[in-house]
Amino acid sequence: MSRRPEHLTVREEQVLSQIRRSILDRGEAMSVRELGAVLGLRSPASVVYHLQNLERRGALVRDGRSRRTCRLPR
Repeated sequence: MSRRPEHLTVREEQVLSQIRRSILDRGEAMSVRELGAVLGLRSPASVVYHLQNLERRGALVRDGRSRRTCRLPR
């Protein structure tokens, strides 16, 4: 059973997928800049925008505003 909301945009799905992959592979989420580089987004602000949307929709939990504070909800 997937716990992600059904109303995510394609880009939000990509962001969430990269975070999930990073957590599984490295044990921690990517930084904002790393996510931007992988997704082809030039501005860190655009990555933060998508992270905030994911957090608002309950698909992601951010424990702070520093690097690598993203985790998936239980």
